Amino acid sequence: MRQKNIPISILRKFDNMPSLLYKGRFIIVVISAALLLLTSCSKSSNSITTSVLQQYFTTNLLNTNFVIQFASDSGVDITNRYVNDTFVLKQADTSLFNGPMTAKRDTTIYTGTWSSNSDYSQLNINITAPSPIPTDYIFINRSWKFTKKALPVMELAPWGSTDPKVLYMQRL
Repeated sequence: MRQKNIPISILRKFDNMPSLLYKGRFIIVVISAALLLLTSCSKSSNSITTSVLQQYFTTNLLNTNFVIQFASDSGVDITNRYVNDTFVLKQADTSLFNGPMTAKRDTTIYTGTWSSNSDYSQLNINITAPSPIPTDYIFINRSWKFTKKALPVMELAPWGSTDPKVLYMQRL
């Protein structure tokens, strides 16, 4: 019985492989260059982006007085509760991702902390002292996400939630 030429036909297909690679060398070079370029630039673009975000956050949000321009809790406008309040996120000596904060209502100064994540898309506010804090500050004490940083107004919504809460803080 005669054997089929399966191995020979497969080998003939591989015989043409070097000529195919030679003819497609331009495409191979372009793909290799693109992969090399994309992998080599990733670190520098991340550090540049982080640096720009840190500079923006430091220059525009830290050590600056903010007032509440608009606050809404489940569709109810509660802005008038914060008419006499001023808030300041202070820069810490050791980090640009967290620090102390103050809230001034009339003559009383309340203290607490703020923190942010590495891309400055989240703002955690926690006003704690002197105890008891005004009940209105419970609305502010939460994790917020920036929905817009078009200063002088930063627009915030609850982080990781679809709660219909909105907080707009205006820089003075």
